[in-house]
Amino acid sequence: MIIAHKHVDEIFEYDGSQINPSWAFQEFGIYGSSIVTWIGPVNITPDNLKDFADVGLEIKSNYMVNFICEFFDQQPPNMRIAYLRQRLLVMIFREILTEYGIQTKREGDDIFVDNRKLSISIASVSLSSAKIHFALNLEDKGTPSDVETIGLYDIRVDDKQIFDEDNLLDLINETVNRFIDELKTIENDISKTKVLG
Repeated sequence: MIIAHKHVDEIFEYDGSQINPSWAFQEFGIYGSSIVTWIGPVNITPDNLKDFADVGLEIKSNYMVNFICEFFDQQPPNMRIAYLRQRLLVMIFREILTEYGIQTKREGDDIFVDNRKLSISIASVSLSSAKIHFALNLEDKGTPSDVETIGLYDIRVDDKQIFDEDNLLDLINETVNRFIDELKTIENDISKTKVLG
């Protein structure tokens, strides 16, 4: 499976509409499976909520790294596979944080640092594709007042700031590259494995 990655330098808001099918093609002319990343605020409008458990809740932040993944390799799209890929992405990012010496906790698709929520995520499917949105706070600003949150720029190890504007793009690219490599490895393993029977 070929997966294209595009990082968009322009800052724009994630409002939930970007998880609609073929958004990457409509906005950027990207054919096929893709990952689009960018930095911007998040403010998901009620009509764009995809998780029934989130109805009535505020999902917002002033400043986040956003990942939108879209896959066309399963026809019809499979919700279970979409969620398994979402968890894989979350765990790969958590693995990277561990390598920086950052202690984390995972609850489902949420990552916590110092018991403060770092990330949000959702997976869904349309008639044509599977979609994932994964986003990480950069600062603890503009988030819901009833949720203890933390941003990547707020994290310290031995009183040293780990992430800033100088290394953020490297972190994004490392996450995307590891995720794509993991999916390719799975495909390769499938192709070389003898079936039982």
